[in-house]
Amino acid sequence: MIKNGKYFVPPDGGDDDFKTFFARVAAEGVGRPADSDGCPQGPWTPELLAEAISQIDGNRAGIELRTVQLWFEDNEKGISTNNIRWLARVLGCNDPEGASAWQAALSRSQARLTARRRARRQKETSHDTDKDDRTPDNAPRPTRAEDPRQGFSLARVSEGIFSRGSPLNLPASVFAGAVALQFVSYFGLILPFQQDGVPGISFNGIKPGETFTYRFPIEQAGTYWFHSHSGFQEPDGAYGAIVISPKGGEAVPTDRDYVVQLTDKHPHSGSRVFRNLKASADYYNRAQRTAQDLIEDAGAEGLKAALQDRKMWGAMRMMPTDIEDVQGFTPLINGASTQQNWTGLFKPGEKVRLRLINSSATTYFDVRVPGLKMTVVQTDGNNVKPVSVDELRIAVAETYDVIVQPREAKAYSIIGESAGRTAMVRGTLAPSEGMVGPYYKMRPQRLLTMADMGGMMSGMEHSGMNTSGMDHSEMDMSGMDMAEGMPVVPSQGAQGAAFYAPGSGLIPTAANGGKFLGYEDLTARKPLYRDRPATREIEIRLTGNMERYIWSINGVKFEDADPIRLKYGERVRFKFVNETMMAHPMHLHGMWSIIDTGKGAYDPVKHTVSVAPGTTLYTETEVDAPGQWAFHCHLSYHMAGGMFRKVIVESGPS
Repeated sequence: MIKNGKYFVPPDGGDDDFKTFFARVAAEGVGRPADSDGCPQGPWTPELLAEAISQIDGNRAGIELRTVQLWFEDNEKGISTNNIRWLARVLGCNDPEGASAWQAALSRSQARLTARRRARRQKETSHDTDKDDRTPDNAPRPTRAEDPRQGFSLARVSEGIFSRGSPLNLPASVFAGAVALQFVSYFGLILPFQQDGVPGISFNGIKPGETFTYRFPIEQAGTYWFHSHSGFQEPDGAYGAIVISPKGGEAVPTDRDYVVQLTDKHPHSGSRVFRNLKASADYYNRAQRTAQDLIEDAGAEGLKAALQDRKMWGAMRMMPTDIEDVQGFTPLINGASTQQNWTGLFKPGEKVRLRLINSSATTYFDVRVPGLKMTVVQTDGNNVKPVSVDELRIAVAETYDVIVQPREAKAYSIIGESAGRTAMVRGTLAPSEGMVGPYYKMRPQRLLTMADMGGMMSGMEHSGMNTSGMDHSEMDMSGMDMAEGMPVVPSQGAQGAAFYAPGSGLIPTAANGGKFLGYEDLTARKPLYRDRPATREIEIRLTGNMERYIWSINGVKFEDADPIRLKYGERVRFKFVNETMMAHPMHLHGMWSIIDTGKGAYDPVKHTVSVAPGTTLYTETEVDAPGQWAFHCHLSYHMAGGMFRKVIVESGPS
């Protein structure tokens, strides 16, 4: 419903307290300007809501941004009577009757919050739930996987089901709002857009205590996953795996089948992580360069070169160690840390399928099983021609199915090492319970190079960047075509390097010196679509301001951007130009992304495509799904920071 040009919904607080009620309403975008389709222009953010309240006629004092931020955060702070009045005006779309209804609903929800807070404090005589996420001895609290007090975890339940090799054939899936699933998004599953579960685009959510049944026909098989798309529920644990078995059996049969779901569990909540990143983009960078590093670099490169390198990085206000936004997390396999040792059993000689899923908030993992070759047979649910590798890098949101064949009756390690070399997790493949795979030392930390900054130098916003005094003649730009911006893939180079900038510090190498998987190695087992020319090309520039922790597409944040409009039945070519110093796993809901590797109809088909810093990458999409879809970077905090778009597919069957 639209009132005064804004998205209006009558209040229905039920028994929710203010925190729960407000979180749902903000995510739905109630009171935000409505687009031409009658949908809100995205969810509320603290900045947008504070501005809207401050602009209300009669509110001379306005409202502090920090006050509004407290409403969004995971705490016990409520809302004052005066601010209820202003918030109701916004949610009621400046309609007197609507504002009155919202004021009454907000007042009731605040009363419930006050009552529940009072009751909880009476019970908690020895435990203060509003403390920092640390124990009394100042040690980090254990992760959900290590602390039974954390209670129910959708992620652990899902992983437990699928890690026992019990695939799910889906006529329908049921998720209860009691586990805080506000919105559910599926990766790669073909379904109506109304079932896709993205706030403000395709779904209004599941209220706490409710049950919603997702019903859609299953039109494909493979390894997929799902997660909440509301706030930061996904990095806080609202995700799981989905395995759909093909009717005629797998194209490459195996004796055993395990889901290996990787994630990065942080002791801070997702909302707190994002708040800290906005305050200081390097808040979680525990690997900043030191004076000792300067001494070592001067010894290896000469003092002048070492000082010049630091001068260039300093002028750009960047750091070569800034590969991962967030450090200090515990990497997990199927909800288990290295100490908890997730284990998959086998008999010597058996073929074992490992369904690798990266459901992390921010972390790319380099995965290997030392002593065994991995045969890659599927990516993002789509079969590929088998390719044997020693190691692969799995971007956030990607999936890979690999097959290993252990022939000895001993324990093997499944190693997931963060691409930035700041954390590592080990699981085990073993012939019997209780065995532990060998320990492997984490490899030296990676450093970005000026090649990874090529995109920034050729196109990124340089606000706040002081390059005066820089001797550009000393900068080594070999391999970088600054006139053309960035290299267009595929390029020549080391194994697995074709989709990285020449000279990039992120080019992967296998631990044993063997083959590292790259996109150029992937070939579709069977064409999913006929090969035909694209009708048009759309440029997607991946942009941002790291210092302010703002992320965008084509220099515009989500809340300020127009939707991308596609026509049903056309084939669109997307040109991704990464003008930032970070890799971005770009995920298009509802439709497939065909990576241009020069193989025509046999180009690999994926739902998520990683675009390395300083590179240009091309994909093509057959526009075969009518409706409204999300298109975004799948690093949780980049998505929240603005690297997000709505895609509207016009025409087509209703």
